[in-house]
Amino acid sequence: MRYGFVGLGNMGGHLAASLIRAGFDVVVYDRKPDASRRHGAMGAVVAASLVDLAGQVDHVFTCLPDPHASEAVLAQLLPFLPEGANWIECSTLGRDDVLRLAHFASDQGVRMLEAPVTGGVHLAARGEITIFLGGEVDLLALHRPALQAMGGRLIHIGPLGAAAVMKVISNMLAFVHLLAEGEALMLASRGGLDLRTVYEAIGASAGNSFVHENEAQLILNGSYDGRFTMDFALRDLGFALEFAREAGVPLDLAAQVQQAFVRGRAAFGGDAPSTQVVKLLEDLLQTPLRSEGFPDRL
Repeated sequence: MRYGFVGLGNMGGHLAASLIRAGFDVVVYDRKPDASRRHGAMGAVVAASLVDLAGQVDHVFTCLPDPHASEAVLAQLLPFLPEGANWIECSTLGRDDVLRLAHFASDQGVRMLEAPVTGGVHLAARGEITIFLGGEVDLLALHRPALQAMGGRLIHIGPLGAAAVMKVISNMLAFVHLLAEGEALMLASRGGLDLRTVYEAIGASAGNSFVHENEAQLILNGSYDGRFTMDFALRDLGFALEFAREAGVPLDLAAQVQQAFVRGRAAFGGDAPSTQVVKLLEDLLQTPLRSEGFPDRL
């Protein structure tokens, strides 16, 4: 099988690179030519356009910033994909977006498998990211080798739309943990504790989390460089709160966290890293949360 891959940004670029390194036949396209050329140097075929890519592949992956981008790309691909093609969507979408776009694709003979990823860009770079899957089991079986090349763990959540719900739940928890991490480190700092020792102690305690093990290092370094933006955080929190309204579930913590990210975007910009939301507390109390020996990038 020959796969197309559209969207070679921070996350998609690593996912596509994992496919190429694993020996898959890959055709790539990104609106930024430099990104396509980098993957061409790794061994991918570089398509001149979306239409060009669609005419060369059996199936296509996409990893794009938002539902509007996914819909726009899909509309250009669908008329030119071969009969029996599958669309594997790694972007973060809302459940309603998944179901709507899956229906749109199905009308033109293309089946969808949703495959949002979670765990951070650094794990994607190592081919160890977790992939949530939603869709029919025969599609998962067909594409399992390619998915396994990109991710360390594959979890089939359920039918189409299920993986989208799981992804926003996971991200919602991560954002709650991020704000809690900032408050915990600040409390430790104001209490006169050594922050490196605090980092190690939390990691060995009941208070540990994925966010602590990873993003706390970027806070303590001062780079905040998690390569996930304020805009993306607000997008995902919006998905979570929208689904909560539909399900009748009050999300008090998530709503407070959303407002913190609104303030973070206002202070630092939508392209600022999401970890920088902790800097709001640092600036308020004029207390930088810094310690030696932590990396500026994971």
